[in-house]
Amino acid sequence: MDYGRTDLADRLAAEYVAGTLRGGARRRFESLLPAHALLREATRAWQDRLMPLTAAIAPVQPSGNVWRRVSERIGDGRNDANAGSGAWHRLSFWRGLTAVASVAAIGLAVLLANPRAVPPPVVVVLAATNAAGSVQPASIVASISGDGASLVARPIVPVSVQADRSLELWAVPTQGAPRSLGLLPGGSGTVVLHSRVLAGADTLAVTLEPAGGSPTGKPTGPIVYAGKFSL
Repeated sequence: MDYGRTDLADRLAAEYVAGTLRGGARRRFESLLPAHALLREATRAWQDRLMPLTAAIAPVQPSGNVWRRVSERIGDGRNDANAGSGAWHRLSFWRGLTAVASVAAIGLAVLLANPRAVPPPVVVVLAATNAAGSVQPASIVASISGDGASLVARPIVPVSVQADRSLELWAVPTQGAPRSLGLLPGGSGTVVLHSRVLAGADTLAVTLEPAGGSPTGKPTGPIVYAGKFSL
């Protein structure tokens, strides 16, 4: 995903704060917060919008009938005496869970206010090569996040390729075969970098491949952009 897009950052932050972003997507969002200022700003903004609403809701005392049904539901159908004790046992559990949620909310606030020290991003300029005759001969700028978890690529000017061709990004190690980092439609894209995919690499290269990328897992087309970097 392109986390540099304001609309995407705003949508993800809204889902996160509202609690509808769950599972792996929620954990991924939290892992991205320290390195992405736009995501932190969007999350703060949605907290500021939504949290005051909770204070505006007046507390309502539930009726005895509601309490009875809650007690029956969490008592698992046991007899009244046991159901009562089971209900209070579970009530203690939910109170504890609420406390954990409160601690998590405080932790998020601390994270947003004081994100972990993350090294600055590594900027790589991929210059057009002599083989770039069929694409725009301007450079592509890639930014590798300081934690090495993601890469964002942007062309200096929009790049267009034929409908039956795709631009594919590669990490080129000093020894061994290039590793595909994914496609760059129009020379632009955000790449999630898996563990050690950049290990030993000192060059980023973009090749012109058949539509959908290399069919072999290795570069098959000409190198149209390339740039050196060091982590």
